Amino acid sequence: MKIGLYFGSFNPIHTGHCIIANHVLANTQLEQVWFIVSPQNPLKSSAGLLNEYHRLHLVQLAVEAENGLRVNDIEFRLPKPSYTVDTLSYLQEKYPHHSFSVIMGSDSFKNLPKWKNYFHIIQHYPIYVYVRTGHEEISFYPNADITTLKAPLLGISSTLIRKNVKEGKSIRYLVPDKVLEEITRNGYYRN
Repeated sequence: MKIGLYFGSFNPIHTGHCIIANHVLANTQLEQVWFIVSPQNPLKSSAGLLNEYHRLHLVQLAVEAENGLRVNDIEFRLPKPSYTVDTLSYLQEKYPHHSFSVIMGSDSFKNLPKWKNYFHIIQHYPIYVYVRTGHEEISFYPNADITTLKAPLLGISSTLIRKNVKEGKSIRYLVPDKVLEEITRNGYYRN
């Protein structure tokens, strides 16, 4: 099976994440998209991160009724911080009958040279890059399998959602309804 891996902190997952995953699934040869929730991104501060299991649960709620979208907690069982190259190696070993691709925004793609063993990723895994505003230029790498997609993008960010919650503003329509209910019920992101 051809599987696209959509990595992220998802702090929290929002409607934009879901739209991108669904768009990639509908417009490529991928058969499934797996959300890989990263407990700790080595290139980002962990300050302000909701507990990893709460974030995982929010992603599960967001995609539970979606065909072709799945959640995988593989990075919860790997050393922290999480490195994509290690996760890919582990998944390839655990699921040798699947072929994996990486899904990322063009802003993350520009930062690829900062990633651990990034050249191994480029040489061994197809990469689907969705173009983000302000990051339209995509680098060329020889012998790389890179597909650019113009996914519908919304001006939604996890930062905006956390800010709105902290300020007592509505996040309705910014996150899936079940995610909104869970954030509200548990008081996530208020402090």
